[in-house]
Amino acid sequence: MEITWYGMSCFRLTERNKIAIVTDPYGDKIGLPPLKLKADVVTVSHDVTGHNNLEAVKGDPRLVNTPGEYELGGVFITGIAMHQLEGDQPRPNIGFSFQYDNLTVVHLGDLAHIPDQSTIEGLGEIHVLLLPVGGGNSLRASQAAEVVALIEPHYVIPMHYAQPGLKLELEPLDKFLKAMGATNVQEAESLKLTSSEAPDQPHLVVLQPQAQLA
Repeated sequence: MEITWYGMSCFRLTERNKIAIVTDPYGDKIGLPPLKLKADVVTVSHDVTGHNNLEAVKGDPRLVNTPGEYELGGVFITGIAMHQLEGDQPRPNIGFSFQYDNLTVVHLGDLAHIPDQSTIEGLGEIHVLLLPVGGGNSLRASQAAEVVALIEPHYVIPMHYAQPGLKLELEPLDKFLKAMGATNVQEAESLKLTSSEAPDQPHLVVLQPQAQLA
């Protein structure tokens, strides 16, 4: 399978003979280049401008934005409620697990707290974790590093951090890399995996935002 990042929390997941999935497409007002994507399914973790721009995704995709289990085009998708309190009010956030045969990718949306043990155990084995690391309304660098230690995924792809042109105030990626003690970071345009790949320790992959390279 192939995972491509477009900035913020927006990824495109593709696999031969499977549906294409786009996560959290951002809107034009946040300062990043406009998205021009095509997919069969769009997932939205929460309904705000940086994550819910359905008009940017062509192909008449199906919207998945609620907790539950879905089997779509050979992919098992599970929406997981990961809400957090903002004062006395819950702030909605849905994480998504995508199971492609023997590979599982988890997108944590705008997660802003350390999940409890039962939530982590419920996720099962995670091959690729798409993880917010830049603070704002999501995990700060130190919290993100703690989540990695608890989940122990095979691969970690950071998202939702400061980028050139972004109008939102987020922390830089370097702060997360420092919190991770990262000395060996893979940089790539996309991550391509087969089910046979499994490093002994969580492997950190920093993707180049393709929307800015287009």
